[in-house]
Amino acid sequence: MHEISIAEDLTAIVLETAEKEHLVRVTRVSIIFGQLVQIVPDIFKFAFSETVRNTVANDAVVDIEIVPVMMICKNCGTGFQVKDNLFACHNCYSTDLEIVHGKELFIKSIEGE
Repeated sequence: MHEISIAEDLTAIVLETAEKEHLVRVTRVSIIFGQLVQIVPDIFKFAFSETVRNTVANDAVVDIEIVPVMMICKNCGTGFQVKDNLFACHNCYSTDLEIVHGKELFIKSIEGE
């Protein structure tokens, strides 16, 4: 369950940012996860709510965006979105691929007052 360690790391960033920006309350945190990070949104939200308990982010709403896996075939240059965990080129069926999107993990925005 890596959601807990990710929630702890992101909480540290949120709280550091809140202090730097003199926020007395964090109201919303928007987070981007690539599909390959394999986050379970409900588990992450619960873990995050526990890690921010009794902080300025205690009542923050968490928005999660999942970025689908996008790849480029190194053989023919075709770009495609991975579906049904089929990691092969849709054009030439090569498995010599480069990941373009899907490994992201970052805070998109922090809102507060």
